[in-house]
Amino acid sequence: MESVNIKKLAQLLNLSIATVSKALRDSYDISKETKEKVVALAKELNYQPNPHASSLRKHKSKTIAVIIPEIANNYFTLAINGIETVAQEKGYHVLIYITHEDYQKEVSLAKDLYNGRVDGLLISVSGATTDYTHLQQLQQMGLPIVFFDRVCEEFDTLKVTTDDYESSYLATQHLIEQGCKKVAHLAISGNLSIGNKRKRGYLQALADHQMPVSESLIVECTNDDEIDGELIREMFIREKPDGIFAAVERYAMASYEVCGLLNLQIPRDVKVISFSNLRIAAFLNPSLSTITQPAFDIGKEAASRLLNTLEKKNAPLTNENIIFKSSLIQRTSTAK
Repeated sequence: MESVNIKKLAQLLNLSIATVSKALRDSYDISKETKEKVVALAKELNYQPNPHASSLRKHKSKTIAVIIPEIANNYFTLAINGIETVAQEKGYHVLIYITHEDYQKEVSLAKDLYNGRVDGLLISVSGATTDYTHLQQLQQMGLPIVFFDRVCEEFDTLKVTTDDYESSYLATQHLIEQGCKKVAHLAISGNLSIGNKRKRGYLQALADHQMPVSESLIVECTNDDEIDGELIREMFIREKPDGIFAAVERYAMASYEVCGLLNLQIPRDVKVISFSNLRIAAFLNPSLSTITQPAFDIGKEAASRLLNTLEKKNAPLTNENIIFKSSLIQRTSTAK
């Protein structure tokens, strides 16, 4: 007789895999009628649970995983500090994985979690991620997942972010108010929700101030400092901006370097503002104006919500967005 798995049960019952899984676990958020249907068919077909999948449900490792795209960015350093603060208070261990902006690495790391070694996952996806099947499979197996910073908007779970659109609007408006007529945007990957929101904020600020949009001043940067430096240098040669809004701190640092090579002075020749949690931003020459995110609080909130779910048996994560406000800190790099 052909073996029956949870996917087959779901197909026969015209239910989602997650619903069947919860019904078999007697989860409180599944109706009695649905549970009875699932259990009856499982008995009829002699369904035997997959031991690897069931380990995710039954085994409590008191460990959570955190998957991030990079560690050099100070945002993620602070977010991890917030996560670990909560985890230590609750008696959980934290395993940290870095994808280095590599989608296949992210998929491989997700597969490593199929064996039930962790109770939950906090993730900020790579800039190359467009397919979330690997994460949906984990969720269907019963692993709670919370997104932070870089999220999948269509994924049915909790997401903790900052006000990317509003902050980008304010950053661009700040450059305009400081006298900039040609504002460039050094953008992060368009695959990412934060990349799209930050670009939209930039474009809306230009529109609201009746400033034209120049495609040559919008540069989608990479994860390679040498390539980014060349892209920024080419932008200055094509159409010299007098203001730069960088989506992440790495691009601001590249801008400083390029300006030095081209003998351009900041802020006299070009003004620069960036999303950044750099502690040394105030001590750069010139000091860097920043959109500073509450990264520690974001990490802490994401971890708190995940651990609260783990400690309340079968309590689902709500499909909601928790948004923290960022702060615009004006320094010398945007001075008149």
